[in-house]
Amino acid sequence: MSSKYEIFLGKDQQFYFHLKAANGEIILASEGYTQKHNAENAIESVRVNSPFDGNYIDKVAKDSRNYFVLRADNNEVIGTSQMYRSKQGRDIGKASVKENALVSRVDDLT
Repeated sequence: MSSKYEIFLGKDQQFYFHLKAANGEIILASEGYTQKHNAENAIESVRVNSPFDGNYIDKVAKDSRNYFVLRADNNEVIGTSQMYRSKQGRDIGKASVKENALVSRVDDLT
């Protein structure tokens, strides 16, 4: 299995995408969009912005788990990672986004 983006319609009738690694793990998740083309544009923004370390912001949740957000040049959040138990896991997740963002196909599940 190879990495891929999946565009889907949520229960709230908004469009979302997930970037999934080859093992099926979700490595980046989007916010909801009212229009599908906005989710498609966000995927392109991930492709453009993911190679640059400065676009990743490391975060720690209230329960002490680690995660990151990927931002565009305008500081808007494009996607949020899954939660990781360690900083090392979070860093591996960022590396996976960098590795997969440019080469992943898009599956439209809507």
